[in-house]
Amino acid sequence: MNISPLGSTKQLGNSDMQLTSIGFGAWAIGGGDWQHGWGAQDDNDSIAAIQRALDAGINWIDTAAVYGLGHSEDVVAKALKSTSHKPYVFTKSTMTWGEDRKIVQTMKKIREEVEQSLRRLQIDVIDLYQIHWPVPDEELEEGWSTMADLKREGKVRWIGVSNFSVAQMERAIRIAPITSLQPPYSAINRAVEPAILPFCKEHGIGVINYAPMHSGLLTGAMSKERVAALPENDFRSRAKNFQEPQISRNLALADLMKEIGARHNVMAGVVAIAWTLHNPAVTAAIVGGRSARQVEGVLPGATFRLSDAEYAEIGKFLTEQGI
Repeated sequence: MNISPLGSTKQLGNSDMQLTSIGFGAWAIGGGDWQHGWGAQDDNDSIAAIQRALDAGINWIDTAAVYGLGHSEDVVAKALKSTSHKPYVFTKSTMTWGEDRKIVQTMKKIREEVEQSLRRLQIDVIDLYQIHWPVPDEELEEGWSTMADLKREGKVRWIGVSNFSVAQMERAIRIAPITSLQPPYSAINRAVEPAILPFCKEHGIGVINYAPMHSGLLTGAMSKERVAALPENDFRSRAKNFQEPQISRNLALADLMKEIGARHNVMAGVVAIAWTLHNPAVTAAIVGGRSARQVEGVLPGATFRLSDAEYAEIGKFLTEQGI
């Protein structure tokens, strides 16, 4: 374990990378001009957000080719050109698109995709290259074999998976080791707890969870009025957890996290991040930021930790609410 300006770091799986406990997530900075977007986004705000994160000591960025259909990777490249910091850069493959901008999921174009990502990111090697979704399932072995080849060839340093089940990870491991899994994990979405996280811990697979604040629901800044005003090109306007009856329950959870955070002078989102980091299987959490101000608010998430009593307090609420 090393020490960074943001506290202790942890080794990611079988890699040589020591990660700060939060990394910069670049999904939202892809903008709203695609089917899984977060609404309109100013690139200057995105670059300022990345710069603030790196200046504070965050040492890794996670993006994907599909975020904004290449736009997120382009913005990350611009931000890296404007700073002297050299963070680890992670990206993902297997969600492709054509001139019609419709997304196609395939593992047959990974070799072509890595070249496109390297070009957009303007880097010589990708630190962690991940299969974004294991779709279609029957292409998994072919896709993971290609990933292993890219690592041997030096195009990428380490290879990981995202949104994989235990059975799918078992199939991949027969071909080549998995450095990390990237699953969705928050107090609202705990589907990976029973089997997936224990499997990763047992097999030395690092975990970098995404959406620890559940796409903004647990920041303490969300409200029913704000949800109702989300534009059509923000995927959250259609997400079930942003609608009744879930929205009332989820905002009540955010209020509890806000109350706990107030005891330590941190925002609810920091408590939400700390809740995921409390699980020993989790290496680090991916935290998005659309402006320098948003990044500033979540930076304490790198060092803030819940006490066992506070974790139990949240656990009691989750049980009572059936979350």
